[in-house]
Amino acid sequence: MTRSSGALGFDCRSAPVALSRLTHVVASRLAIGGLSLCLIVALTVLSIEVATAMPVPA
Repeated sequence: MTRSSGALGFDCRSAPVALSRLTHVVASRLAIGGLSLCLIVALTVLSIEVATAMPVPA
């Protein structure tokens, strides 16, 4: 089985640019996810502290 000379594969010249963009997109999504997770944890801790500071109704 032989390849045609015009076939595109992994050795295409646009692959490094696309890979770089994909890497930046993945890195930014992970950063946004990490920040949102920290915010959720902080709000959870604060709400637990507020709930434990409230007096228990008798």
